Amino acid sequence: MSRKSEIQFSNDYARIEKAIHFLRANFKSPPSLEELANHVHLSSFHFQRLFTDWAGVSPKQFIQFTRIEYAKKILQESAQSLFETAFETGLSGTSRLHDLFVKIEGMTPGEYKNGGENLSIEYSFEESLFGKILVASTHKGICAISFVDDETSSMDELKKRYPNAKLENKSNPIHSQVSAIFQNNYDQLPEIKLHIHASEFQLKVWEALLKIPSGRLSTYGQIAEQIKNPNASRAVGTAIGSNPIAFLIPCHRVIQSTGNTGGYMWGPDRKAAILGWEAAKTETSERL
Repeated sequence: MSRKSEIQFSNDYARIEKAIHFLRANFKSPPSLEELANHVHLSSFHFQRLFTDWAGVSPKQFIQFTRIEYAKKILQESAQSLFETAFETGLSGTSRLHDLFVKIEGMTPGEYKNGGENLSIEYSFEESLFGKILVASTHKGICAISFVDDETSSMDELKKRYPNAKLENKSNPIHSQVSAIFQNNYDQLPEIKLHIHASEFQLKVWEALLKIPSGRLSTYGQIAEQIKNPNASRAVGTAIGSNPIAFLIPCHRVIQSTGNTGGYMWGPDRKAAILGWEAAKTETSERL
């Protein structure tokens, strides 16, 4: 995907998110293509083309991937093979496991001493298929990724996470690698290193999230089982909610056992958009 196309997709996402919010608000009686198009102030033709270019499927097909019934089906399939047999089931294409190319390194106490006063962090605002993102990194790897609705608020959150670090507004090759994730060509992805401050428990949870393939789902209870702490569902939820790396550590793939998508730090509509987009890409790949 070219830089121009990437920016265009990011700009288009605002309309797509608005349409997805309308879909979620009217899930009992799904709106027609014409109603969706009118809601985002486009003709039916232009909205259909915009949505299909972004998602790879029509709005009607996309709706199927965001239904509770679909989520329950994927949860049942995932429970059988997600952690124990994912490597053996022949998952390919967009279902390749995240941990094939994302590696986590926890910050040492010395690195994070006094709120990160020994850290130099470069940050930049980049474009993605799901809106603008803030990417920050140390010399060892990415330390934060967040979706941006307001640049000031996103910077305040980064400063809160690393209050005494030296921050510099500067893009670097590590940041540009993040864009490759959204191109979805898993055979050409570089290994991406994460350098994050976390407790031992948080690292276990986040490493478990990396084992959830794109297009698959898990629950808080399943993650607790995976880290061999079955009674820790609530603590797992807290760890997932504090994930500092949007999308790469796929906390969006953890939903409620009922099939409801549940909360998301960067908004439930964005979570629904990501899950629907991943499901569409996975279904398309597995049919090829």
